[in-house]
Amino acid sequence: MEKMWAGRTAGALDREADDFNSSIHFDSKMYKQDICGSMQHAAMLAAQGIISLLDSNTIIDGLQSVLDDIESGKIEIDLDAEDIHMFVEAELTKRIGDVGKRLHTARSRNDQVALDVRMYLRDETEKIIGLVLDTIDAILEQAKANTNDIMPGYTHLQRAQPITFAHHILAYAMMLTRDVGRLKDAVKRMNYSPLGSCALAGTTYPIDRRFTAERLGFDGVTANSIDGVSDRDFAVELLSAYSLIMMHLSRFSEEIILWSSWEFKFVELDDAYTTGSSIMPQKKNSDMAELVRGKTGRVYGDLLALLTTLKGLPLAYNKDMQEDKEAVFDGVETVAKCLRVFAPMIRTMKVIPQNMYAAAQRGFINATDLADYLTKKGMPFRAAYKTVGQIVAYCISGGKVLEDMTLDEYKGFSVDFEDDLYDAISLESCVNRRISEGSTGPVAVAAQIEIVTEFLKNEKH
Repeated sequence: MEKMWAGRTAGALDREADDFNSSIHFDSKMYKQDICGSMQHAAMLAAQGIISLLDSNTIIDGLQSVLDDIESGKIEIDLDAEDIHMFVEAELTKRIGDVGKRLHTARSRNDQVALDVRMYLRDETEKIIGLVLDTIDAILEQAKANTNDIMPGYTHLQRAQPITFAHHILAYAMMLTRDVGRLKDAVKRMNYSPLGSCALAGTTYPIDRRFTAERLGFDGVTANSIDGVSDRDFAVELLSAYSLIMMHLSRFSEEIILWSSWEFKFVELDDAYTTGSSIMPQKKNSDMAELVRGKTGRVYGDLLALLTTLKGLPLAYNKDMQEDKEAVFDGVETVAKCLRVFAPMIRTMKVIPQNMYAAAQRGFINATDLADYLTKKGMPFRAAYKTVGQIVAYCISGGKVLEDMTLDEYKGFSVDFEDDLYDAISLESCVNRRISEGSTGPVAVAAQIEIVTEFLKNEKH
């Protein structure tokens, strides 16, 4: 097959070199964006008198027929074509003849591919935002259902202070709300049309870049034609945002893996999101959560690969930039796959409150509240801290917990202890007395639930 760029050279490549040069096996994903961009380019050419209205309409009708046939399965994308842009143009010319050859007037593949990538990532990121919102919604459902269920909060993976399950998982909801903001910010910066930049220097034709930009849903046009074709900051920025999403999903996955083990048994995953062992019949493995955790490294790799590809490129376009698509497309697909599994996994997860409460009763996680008790009686906090540390050591040596000690034993450490200390160190009191904004107390958690509820309401309208 003769290449569209034949002329200066014979347009024939060694077979291995041709395969190496080709990008159609991955950029064919952008067929819809490529065709839609070309349709508006043809409309602009006619509006500016660069081609006739008849030719423009013939091109647009021909492009629509190509799009319809691809989507219906009537034709398959030819993987022998160099890229999706050349395939569409060749198919169009096959259908409408030489009129199709007018389509590429005042356009280069450089600005064409830059346009297609932006449109494709804009479309796919909108879908990912929807999936993130669904995951937030699943977390919110679990939070509402477990507002009073007490569990140990951890630092250094050591039991630290009593919190509620709702408070804990709402932390992930907050992370994901920031992810939505990052994605929207990235799309906002990306949403400028490079079409009309041509190869790098613009064109001598009297084109109207804002015509195509407006019709294709862009907020404006790129201000510098060299930057228009060579900028891939938006792809890096989106991959960075995708990586943060994966980091948050991975951290949550790690906790789910721990919580669903027999050592914790705070939750049980639905059978639909677990697998068994090939030889151990008792096993119920949290494979979906483990895969999300594992695929996080893959998205990180996509980000690093793109950064490395771009770091040494002179302006303007270089063939190296063909490598942007595989990285960013893989990032898009991986994040989307993980979110599609993650939201229903959370939504169907069974919480086991009695096991969480039993764990909270061990580990002296009410020790801070005992120190606060002494402080409110007038003892300086550092003195109270030391006294409670001595009490904990005493309990450990005697195989007791704080609730088991008698008042006389307490008074042996400080005369400030009274009968009301037992209420102060009950797990329910420890949680309920947390009144600061954002804390684990019931009023504070209710406020967090309302924040997330309002966020989802605003984002879905």
